[in-house]
Amino acid sequence: MRIEFHGAAGGEVTGSCHLIEVAGRRILFDCGMVQGSRDAEARNAEPFAFDPASIDALVLSHAHIDHIGRVPLLVKRGFKGPIWAQAATCDLFPIMLLDAASLAERSAEFDNRDRAPGEPEAVPLYTAADVVVAQKQLHPLAYETDTTILPGMTVRLHEAGHILGSAMIELRADGRSLLFTGDVGMCGTPILRDPAPPPRADLILMESTYGDRNHKDRAATVAELGQILAAARADGGNVVIPAFAVGRSQELLYWFAEHFGDWNLAPWTIFLDSPMAAKVMAVYDSHEELFDTDAAKVWAGRIKPFKLPNLRVSESVDESKAINRIHGGAIVIAGSGMANGGRVRHHLANNLAFARNHVVFVGYQAAGTLGRLLVNGVPRVRLFGEEIPVRAQIHTVGGLSAHADQQGLLDWYGASPNHPPVALAHGENPAREALAVELKRRYGVTVTLSQPGMRLDV
Repeated sequence: MRIEFHGAAGGEVTGSCHLIEVAGRRILFDCGMVQGSRDAEARNAEPFAFDPASIDALVLSHAHIDHIGRVPLLVKRGFKGPIWAQAATCDLFPIMLLDAASLAERSAEFDNRDRAPGEPEAVPLYTAADVVVAQKQLHPLAYETDTTILPGMTVRLHEAGHILGSAMIELRADGRSLLFTGDVGMCGTPILRDPAPPPRADLILMESTYGDRNHKDRAATVAELGQILAAARADGGNVVIPAFAVGRSQELLYWFAEHFGDWNLAPWTIFLDSPMAAKVMAVYDSHEELFDTDAAKVWAGRIKPFKLPNLRVSESVDESKAINRIHGGAIVIAGSGMANGGRVRHHLANNLAFARNHVVFVGYQAAGTLGRLLVNGVPRVRLFGEEIPVRAQIHTVGGLSAHADQQGLLDWYGASPNHPPVALAHGENPAREALAVELKRRYGVTVTLSQPGMRLDV
C-alpha cells in the first residue's frame, strides 16, 4: 500500500487530496478546493497531478468545500468510478457544490464584463450541470459497517465528530490498513457525537490544524459569546458572524436556543443569510439519528435551534440586501466562514467602518483570507473596489472550533491500540511541526510531515 500526497500537504490546510495505490488499484481520499488568496485559489484550475481517468474510486471524509470542492472537476476531466461517502455527506454534497458552481459561474461572468480586448474568456471551474453529473456517482455508506468498494478492498467509516456526516476512513487491503482522519472534531461539540477512538492501523494519516495550541474551555467560550452579544447590545450595533453553512451555523443556533433567555436574545433579529441554509437545516433534521443525547434534548425543548422565534432565513438576494439597511439590533450569520467569498463580505463592507458593530470569528482563518487579515488586526481592507477602515470590534472565539486542539488530537491518538506511525497533513507548518514533536515525545512514534508529491509506503 502506498500513499501519495496531492493536497493539504506541505503546510497547507485546504485542498485535501490523497492518492492510495494498493491491490493494483488507485483510490482517492477527498478532492478538495484550495482556499485562501486569489493566487492560491487559481491553482484549482490547474491539471491534477494524476490522470483522473486512472482513479478507480473516490472516498470522501466530509462535505466541506476544502474536501469535496474539486470533485465535479475530477469527473469532468475523466473520473468515472464510484464516489463513496457517509449518507449525510451524500445529502450535503449537491447543496455545497451547487453553491460553489453558482459562485464560480457568477465570478466568470463578472470577470468577462471587464475583459480587455484580446484577453481569453473566463470560464467557471465547473457548472451546476457538472455537479449533477458527479452526483450520479455517489454511493452512501453507514458508520461502522465494512463495505467492499473494489475487489479485495474494504472501507469502514468511523465518526469524526467534525460536521454532520464527517468520517474517518479506514481502508484495508493486501493485509495492510490505513486510517485517514479527515478532520477530527472536539469532544463535547454540540449536536454531534464525539470522535470514535482509532482502530488498529498500520499508518494514520492525521490532520494537524490546531497541532500547536489548545482551545479555550468550551463553557468559558460559550460564556464569552454571551458577553460579546451583551456588549454589542449596549453599543447599539450589529453583530456579524462569518460562518460556514454546514456545521458552525447550526452550532451557533444551538447555543442561541439553549441560552435564549439568559442572553436576552429576544430583542435581536437573527439572520441566517445563506441560500443554502434551509436546505442544510433540512438535512440535519433528516439525520437526527446522528445527534448526540444532549442535542436530542434541545431539539425536544420549547425553543428549537432552527425555529427560534426571531430567526429569519434569508434566501434571496433582495432579502440579503435588506439586512444592510439595519444599523443596529441584528445578528447576521453568513458565509463564508473565512470571509473569502459569499454574502458575508457585503455585510462586512457595510459594518466594518463603525465602532458600534462587532465581528465575531468562530472558526479557523486560513492564510491569505480576509478573515485572517481581520483577525491579525489590519487597519483597513479593500472590498468591492473600496478602501474600508476597520473600526468595528473584532473578536476571535476559538473555543467553538470544529477541529480538535493539540490536546484533543494527542488524546485521540493515545487511544490507539497499537500506536502506529503517523503522517501529518491539513496543518500549517508551525502547527504540524509542534504536533509531531509531541507525538514523538509522548509515544515514541515515527511522524512524517507530508509534502506535495511525496510517496509513503504503508
